[in-house]
Amino acid sequence: MSTVTERAEPVEVADGYRAGRTLPLRVELVRQLKRRRTLVMGGILFALPFVLLIAFQVGGGPGSGNDRVNLMDTATLSGANFAAVNLFASAGFLLVIPVALFCGDTVASEAGWSSLRYLLAAPVPRARLLWSKLVVGLGLSLAAMILLPLVALAVGTAAYGWGPLELPTGGTLPAGTAAQRLAITVAYIFVSQLVTAALAFWLSTRTDAPLGAVGGAVGLTIVGNVLDEVTALGDWRDFLPAHWQYAWLDAVQPRLQWSDMIQGTSLSVTYALVLFALAFRGFARKDVVS
Repeated sequence: MSTVTERAEPVEVADGYRAGRTLPLRVELVRQLKRRRTLVMGGILFALPFVLLIAFQVGGGPGSGNDRVNLMDTATLSGANFAAVNLFASAGFLLVIPVALFCGDTVASEAGWSSLRYLLAAPVPRARLLWSKLVVGLGLSLAAMILLPLVALAVGTAAYGWGPLELPTGGTLPAGTAAQRLAITVAYIFVSQLVTAALAFWLSTRTDAPLGAVGGAVGLTIVGNVLDEVTALGDWRDFLPAHWQYAWLDAVQPRLQWSDMIQGTSLSVTYALVLFALAFRGFARKDVVS
């Protein structure tokens, strides 16, 4: 009895075609930078420090008529304080929007324009397409978080001078140390927003409506913030990413504390990896008709 060994026919591809060279990051980045929503979001983040500066000038400075001293009350003491206050004012909600926008609009918008199937027919491998869009989306999100404190530091230094970071609990941090602490703060805020980014990205692979992906990610983030305020949940709140979103405040203390930031980072990265995996797995099997 003889056996016949069947050999798979080689897949023919065009000369010079390399899957890894399709949809380069540079091309995707240029495409996203030219979009109106990117320019509008950049303008809003750039303008926020000026808005707060005007508010402090008109209102007579933070803390007026308030017996409690918090980070907001130190805004006008130095440029470093002004930058820290801008992060404090925007970390809870404003910085959620660019993350959800850049990561949630990216794939769904292609489907909405009916261009997604043409990209895949180019042919761009599905994993490559998602990888390019995810890297660019996360890169733009990080750029947005860096832009705000940089502009705030420049505006605050021009208005209030360059000096140490005055802590609301008493004491100061030298300007060099304050810059390092602000860098740690931005890094932690970015990591803590990975859950929103992953949720928006996953939704973007599931729907053809960009508004649904972006709005869904923002909405669920708000729900998480509301649940974190329900003290009756007790220790269950420790499993909410929102419970650790202000752990970066430990970086603007006389002695840097890492414990809460480590817990928040581990929780955020775990949730994000699961959601990113679901996005790649689901999109690999999706019947793309848009």
